[in-house]
Amino acid sequence: MAGFGTKTFLKYDDYTTPFETWKSIKQYIPNNKIIWSPFYCDGKQKEHFEKMDFEIIHKKKDFFKYTPEYDILIDNPPFGKKREILEKLKLLDKPFILIMPQNTINTSYIKPFDKDMQILIPRRRIQFIKDGITKTNKCNFDCFFYCYKMKLPRDIIWLE
Repeated sequence: MAGFGTKTFLKYDDYTTPFETWKSIKQYIPNNKIIWSPFYCDGKQKEHFEKMDFEIIHKKKDFFKYTPEYDILIDNPPFGKKREILEKLKLLDKPFILIMPQNTINTSYIKPFDKDMQILIPRRRIQFIKDGITKTNKCNFDCFFYCYKMKLPRDIIWLE
């Protein structure tokens, strides 16, 4: 996670998100929806969401070749492929919540979502997990939760 360039991100696309980070947005996720979390990494995502009583599809399958029946996609995508991921999500045109760097808001590939995009902003920088170890104070950039078609109460929400 040393920089913002796509080539740099490709080198660091295997970081996962701590349970506490997902728990911080639980109130914004509808209970009666099937969640698809397509970016497998260490596979803990299923455990995290089941712990919060959500129904989740989380399988080690290629995101670009496999799309199950789901209601909301929620995940921390590989940042090095966010352009391609967002292009597929635009075609699917279904609700999502994605953790992505804050500078994603200024990219051309997020613009097609403008009309229905809302943002959840953590009060603290997310410290991701690498090889089972939380990398405290290692992430050198802020991330937002980009929420598409989630019908949140406000367009920008600061998390507690």
